[in-house]
Amino acid sequence: MNDNLRSRLLKDILFKGIIGFFAFISLLPLFLILYYITKNGIAVINWDFLTSLPRPIGETGGGVFNAIIGTLMLIVLSGALSIPCGILAGIYLAENSTGKLGNSIRLCVIVLQGTPSIVIGIIAYLWIVIPLKGFSAFSGGVALAIMMLPVIIKTTEETLKLVPYHLKEASLALGVPYYRTMLKVILPSGMSGILTGILLSVARITGETAPLLFTAFGNQFMNVNIFKPIDSLPYRIFYYAMSPYPEWHSFAWGASFILVVLTLSLNLVSRGISAKWKTRF
Repeated sequence: MNDNLRSRLLKDILFKGIIGFFAFISLLPLFLILYYITKNGIAVINWDFLTSLPRPIGETGGGVFNAIIGTLMLIVLSGALSIPCGILAGIYLAENSTGKLGNSIRLCVIVLQGTPSIVIGIIAYLWIVIPLKGFSAFSGGVALAIMMLPVIIKTTEETLKLVPYHLKEASLALGVPYYRTMLKVILPSGMSGILTGILLSVARITGETAPLLFTAFGNQFMNVNIFKPIDSLPYRIFYYAMSPYPEWHSFAWGASFILVVLTLSLNLVSRGISAKWKTRF
């Protein structure tokens, strides 16, 4: 082995070591946060905490069952509002790469993606809460749906652009109508990326608190009416953390642990779907 080759190998090892060191440094805060939340939150988790409603001030015990149900309801509502619109917009952008309307939609998506969540909450407050004269789960779902749109639109557009054009040409050449070609050929071919984008958008909104302060507001009681105030895990964490009671502080850690587990699960599921149903051409 000559000196030049030995020098190159040493530089390669040194470079890999530097990259690994900085990667570890960047991931260390994440691991510390997860450790701290798990350490403080898992001690609170029990069956009563998961199935009980919050207790009034002065009473011990209680749980976050209404917040869990409220969070799931908000996810379903926001998904029902955003997923169809996001997929359709992504299809349009993938099929119309040029033009004033397509460029305008892309600009709106970029601006919307960078808009602070609290601003979206204020917009939903002006559009939904004030006309309906009250906070509601529906207004919270609208605010979260607006936040989901950019992720779904971009992932759908980029995924469909990867689908080979000859698949659409072959379908159209066989006499299949355009809409059936999109529904039966193009969308199934890119389903992996689309589902991944949907799950990532859900994971993004799961922990949002600011929009819900202006829309869903919160509710200590069980509520399944979408036109009434509803509780959620982020709001319950905020409410308990701001209280002066040590027991409620521990409840906030427990709710935080549930929220982190839910978010991590969604991310892992999205990765699993992407790996299992990866589009092959």
